[in-house]
Amino acid sequence: MVPCYWHEAGAKREKMRLATKRIYDLPAKEDGFRILVDRLWPRGIKKERAAVAEWLKDIAPSDALRKWFSHDPGKWPEFRRRYFEELENKDEMIDLILDKERHGAVTFLYGAKEEKFNNAVALKEYIEAKLKKAK
Repeated sequence: MVPCYWHEAGAKREKMRLATKRIYDLPAKEDGFRILVDRLWPRGIKKERAAVAEWLKDIAPSDALRKWFSHDPGKWPEFRRRYFEELENKDEMIDLILDKERHGAVTFLYGAKEEKFNNAVALKEYIEAKLKKAK
């Protein structure tokens, strides 16, 4: 099931339907629109099995940032700051994600073994902040 996050927008309650998921996990109906957010296609995954609706490789962190971070939890706050800066220049892809979220659930797929400290988690946080600002 896709985790849902609620926030107040005036007197109206709005539902944000964003989730992250390892691409190696089985696809589920609840995933909604599945977006691979890694620059490289994950090893050992066939496209049919992945059930990816969109591959936004250019929304992934730059190679330099990805290599610097190397999924080191100690670098997480600085990674997020730098990645959010990079995302500020990716309006077209951000708009695509926001549009898909308006129509249903969106799941960001990633290949990393690390579940808490990866670009999909940071991207989800960034998009949630954009959605809250827009309300």
